[in-house]
Amino acid sequence: MPENIQLKRLLNRVAVYEDQAAYKELFVLLHSRLRQFAFSIVKSHEEAEELVSDVFIRIWEKRDQLHIIESPLLYFYTSVRNLAFNRLKKQKRIPPNVGEEWLVQMDSIYFDPERLMVTEEMVAQIRKAINDLPPRCRLIFKLIKEDQLKYKDVAELLQLSVKTIEAQMAIALRRIGKCIQLEIKASPQASIAKKS
Repeated sequence: MPENIQLKRLLNRVAVYEDQAAYKELFVLLHSRLRQFAFSIVKSHEEAEELVSDVFIRIWEKRDQLHIIESPLLYFYTSVRNLAFNRLKKQKRIPPNVGEEWLVQMDSIYFDPERLMVTEEMVAQIRKAINDLPPRCRLIFKLIKEDQLKYKDVAELLQLSVKTIEAQMAIALRRIGKCIQLEIKASPQASIAKKS
């Protein structure tokens, strides 16, 4: 995964050279995604912001150990999850079951019509199909397709089996695929092509 390679380089620069520019770059690369992930668990923007800040503070404090992290992206997500769960327990709030009550917002490149070269209507249909996915399925889809985690990393993060992750992704892709098929069949261009 190219992003993990980039993150490892940045972590190494922070660990070896105490490079503040690399630390800032890490923050810029990951902050919004991690904040969104934290929010999906704690359901508070302020708490999510605090959790992510805490993760980055701990990264700086433990910078001499950063070079041993094998999967940086998974490490960051797991750190956020653990801090979120600990905070909920301290507040005597029950952590939500995996994906069941997690609020997931998609900001995916899949919704960029210029990159996809699809119509606005199709983008709206795809967005609707994704938002209509069951919560766990939507969370898994987001972590894999938008946040670019590997199946095994998502399985570890959510404490599920890789088979469950594969099954949930199959459901998501099948539903989105059906949505795209319906949109293509319903589009005026498809009607014109049939008449030709």
